[in-house]
Amino acid sequence: MTPRQIAIVRQQFGLVARHADAFAAGFYDTLFTIDDTLRPLFPADLAAQRGKLVKVLAHVILSLHDLGAVIDDVRALAARHAGYGVTSTDYDTVGIALLTTLGDHLGDRFDDEARAAWALCYGTLANAMIDAGRSAPAVAA
Repeated sequence: MTPRQIAIVRQQFGLVARHADAFAAGFYDTLFTIDDTLRPLFPADLAAQRGKLVKVLAHVILSLHDLGAVIDDVRALAARHAGYGVTSTDYDTVGIALLTTLGDHLGDRFDDEARAAWALCYGTLANAMIDAGRSAPAVAA
């Protein structure tokens, strides 16, 4: 990512983080509207999950200038997701839900340049997680 793209993502995340729980709730509503088969992968009460989502996003976004610093965390997260049964296709769905929710919360500020920066950010993270998930040990059912 370019320094400008990183700056856009960080600045916009700062805006949505002010309303972190509403943003995260909107994300999960959108995700389950797009693909309700993902709902069983999550707890009935999403309060803690919403907090985890925002925390992970913040952790990665603060490290965009040096993703190597968080790559072990990303790999561990990917391994946990693989254990839950998350597939590479699910990452596409999550990306759509994330970009849609960002657009809903940021309005006109989520212009083409911002959408491209966020798409690159998410795509980089998702690809790293997909790669790490492929090498994760299988979990017995």
